[in-house]
Amino acid sequence: MAATHLTSAASSVSRKGFASFEGLRASNAVKVSSFSPIKQNSLPLRSFRGFVVKAATTVAPKYTSLKPLGDRVLVKIKTAEEKTSGGILLPTTAQSKPQGGEVVAVGEGRTIGKNQVGISVKTGSQVVYSKYAGTEVEFDGSNHLILKEDDIVGILDSDDVKEMKPLNDRVLIKVAEAETKTAGGLFLTDASKEKPSIGSVVAVGPGTLDEEGNRKPLSVAPGNTVLYSKYAGNDFKGSDGSDYIVLRVSDVMAVLS
Repeated sequence: MAATHLTSAASSVSRKGFASFEGLRASNAVKVSSFSPIKQNSLPLRSFRGFVVKAATTVAPKYTSLKPLGDRVLVKIKTAEEKTSGGILLPTTAQSKPQGGEVVAVGEGRTIGKNQVGISVKTGSQVVYSKYAGTEVEFDGSNHLILKEDDIVGILDSDDVKEMKPLNDRVLIKVAEAETKTAGGLFLTDASKEKPSIGSVVAVGPGTLDEEGNRKPLSVAPGNTVLYSKYAGNDFKGSDGSDYIVLRVSDVMAVLS
């Protein structure tokens, strides 16, 4: 029987290269071991790299209640889409990992200065959260996520991202369409189109909290055309086919006019 030889080389792997797995989450710092290729029946086998993932923590059935503490929120994760819009069944590896769910429990909030500030989302709200936020737990037969309130991007009560209500210091932007021609009039292929970092503000959050727990309004408003950091935020596709992005106002670099 052929034996697999483990080499001593180890390196870090980006989370973005992982395929989606139901109930599994890539850890923030992942170490992998490189495996040397082996031969079986005189045929070389494809070299691969193993990786370590964190499975959801399972809460035993004897526990019937899970109460988040502080500014944490418990979200029941939305089930991954198993079909395309055209009705084609997707294999598990092709199903995109959900970034939304229903708030089922909230903590008591946090203290800022002398004031107690409660959680701004309520039980039953449909929310969208940052892609790699929180800790996944399996509770009461379903997958849940415990995360800080600040990791929630916005409230979305419909399937249309342009109706999202951003939270805290976040801004919802409709991304400008990429240029289809060069300055010389040559048509660009989809692969060569540069990702735009300009868009129009659709909605803004209520603002950040100051040292007294009061909201500070954001420096941009709906209707502004803005220039933002190229690799910031969370990208979404709207029902109208347009691209949207939600990012923090600190990632907005300028207002254009």
